[in-house]
Amino acid sequence: MELFQYPYMQRALIGALVIGLAAPALGIYLVQRRLALIGDGVGHVALTGVGAGLLLNRSPVLVAVIAATLGAIAIEVVRARGRTSGDLALALLFYGGIAGGVLLVGLSDATSANLNAYLFGSLTTISPADLTTIAVLGAAILVTMIALRPALFAVSHDEEYARVSGLPVRTLNLLIAVATAVTVTIAMRAVGVLLISALMVVPVATAQQVTRGFRSTMAAAMALGLFAAGSGVWVAATADTAPGASVVLVAIASFLVVAVTGAVWRVVRRRTTPTAAPAPEPHEVVLS
Repeated sequence: MELFQYPYMQRALIGALVIGLAAPALGIYLVQRRLALIGDGVGHVALTGVGAGLLLNRSPVLVAVIAATLGAIAIEVVRARGRTSGDLALALLFYGGIAGGVLLVGLSDATSANLNAYLFGSLTTISPADLTTIAVLGAAILVTMIALRPALFAVSHDEEYARVSGLPVRTLNLLIAVATAVTVTIAMRAVGVLLISALMVVPVATAQQVTRGFRSTMAAAMALGLFAAGSGVWVAATADTAPGASVVLVAIASFLVVAVTGAVWRVVRRRTTPTAAPAPEPHEVVLS
């Protein structure tokens, strides 16, 4: 715990906790819409923005925000118009984004260390300005996802019902797309563009093992994301491992523990619950 006396470790912990709360709060809507992998697609487009920023000597994060937002909106527009499936749109964005990112980074003078910081995260290099950006945008995402929960749930669960109910379906869909882009971008410095999707999805999948309602699942997912973020940073500080990978592995370990425990509990409960005796068959009455 002595490492947390240093300011850079305090910034790393705070940044991870903010993202650990915000990512599952958004991820539950993506899982509900069966777009669990959209974080990967948007993340690869954000990598293209990072490459463009490095090539043009502009802020990589700012250019990545613009690129990720345009990519997320493109996915939503293609999906809404129905000209191709959501999976195909994600695949096109996934491959195009990673190819464009590698090409632009190769044309720039960036070193592999700079690229790895965005691919896999670099929590310990977060500056006070970076932390302020993460905190402000993360809080905005968190408040928006909670405040608009009924409307966003309706759109994610059944768009036709939401449209008949008078909800602005297109606006809400674009809001989710933009929120995904912003979340991916602020999480680049924490867990990296290649791992952020896991932090959006895995806590939600873990919460679904033990909860039933949407509200309780959302609260449990946020708590699990907070636990994974804090524990992952602690593991990284004590074991000298990569913080982003440690956070994701803690989240996956939590899912495995909950899944195995739930399976064992169901088996034990099934064996200990007495089975009801079969009802006696009625005697036949023979009339002579």
